[in-house]
Amino acid sequence: MKRIAIVSEHASPLALAGSVDSGGQNVYVAQIARQCALAGHQVDVYTRWDDASLPEVVPWHDGVRVIHVPAGPRRYLPKEELLGHMDEFGAALLRHVARQGGRYDVLHANFFMSGLACLPAVRRYGIPLVVTFHALGRVRRRHQQEADRFPDSRFEIEEMLVREADRIIAECPQDRSDLIELYGAERRRIDVVPCGYDPAEMFSLDAAAARRSLGWEEGPFRILQLGRMVPRKGVDNVIRGLARLRRRHGVDARLCVVGGNSEQPCEIQTPELGRLRAIAREEGVAPYVDFVGRRDRMALRAYYGASDVFVTTPWYEPFGITPVEAMACARPVVGADTGGIRTTVVDGRTGYLVPARDPDALAERLARLAADPQLRLRMGLAGQRRARRDYTWSKVAHALLRIYTRLHRASVLHSERVHTTAA
Repeated sequence: MKRIAIVSEHASPLALAGSVDSGGQNVYVAQIARQCALAGHQVDVYTRWDDASLPEVVPWHDGVRVIHVPAGPRRYLPKEELLGHMDEFGAALLRHVARQGGRYDVLHANFFMSGLACLPAVRRYGIPLVVTFHALGRVRRRHQQEADRFPDSRFEIEEMLVREADRIIAECPQDRSDLIELYGAERRRIDVVPCGYDPAEMFSLDAAAARRSLGWEEGPFRILQLGRMVPRKGVDNVIRGLARLRRRHGVDARLCVVGGNSEQPCEIQTPELGRLRAIAREEGVAPYVDFVGRRDRMALRAYYGASDVFVTTPWYEPFGITPVEAMACARPVVGADTGGIRTTVVDGRTGYLVPARDPDALAERLARLAADPQLRLRMGLAGQRRARRDYTWSKVAHALLRIYTRLHRASVLHSERVHTTAA
């Protein structure tokens, strides 16, 4: 039995996915913690205390505790404003680890700020450090440029973590290449482990029944976009693709957009929503775009199941969990040819890959799918087989557990040698 500490400073497993700073990382942390506990290990998840109504320690699942770490005000802060609070987070985390006698077998940091906060405990107790960056600062800056609100110091912190981490988890081959080319990471210290999906959450449904459950009428070609409402996710590109699909290809199509900071689509709570609605009006498709707000994870299966196709065209995506979930629900995926999507979606077999900002190419691929129900069925089933074979969270967690085990054994052997030499 291992004692595992997972650190995720801004993405708590208790948060509802879909808001600005709550998405794939939250799902990743939650699922890895649960799967490691199901395998018989004790897991503590450390996250920033961002809600004064929450207790310090939340027993979440058998074998999993969520521990809230004081760092800054006990309210939500955008992740771009958290770096100045990481010294406090790291000091508090060190105190927590000290109370455990320093007896964690591994510290798994998620995001660069979590890695920074782990360093005091790693250096004090010699605990092996695993880092999953989830996004790299230099890649983000390349795509977002002046919209990137993180300081340049992020690059130096990431370089330090690349040097000091015992293992780095890349979520796809592109992520590994970026670590090597942009940060000088040693190839031998990188493991590629993808994200996944939960077969108990995501599986195929009868489309007609799913549509009835959502109150959708039969007839239109149904397109689903699901994820965080931030510019880099490329929802504007999907809206423009819908306009071209209707105007140039004559397809009676509707787009459902799931995500946001509230269950009601509110521009005050989700500022990106106002920009997207304006684009829909400019493109003449406002009546055919449904913004439904955030939904609980257990409700997402119905949206996948009710749709004819899932579309996601972000500018960049370190992995992208939603395409895998759509595949698990036997739906074809049209995704941007970038990052992890390039790996999960097999172009021409489980869906199509298109340039990230090319609504014409997107509309052309959607038109092919709209015209051929049998093609949609074949691609959906091929995607489902691929998801079941390669991308379950159980498979992902066991790959990580093998890495943890190797690191722990190496750490024990090192300690034994040190003690023997000292004697």
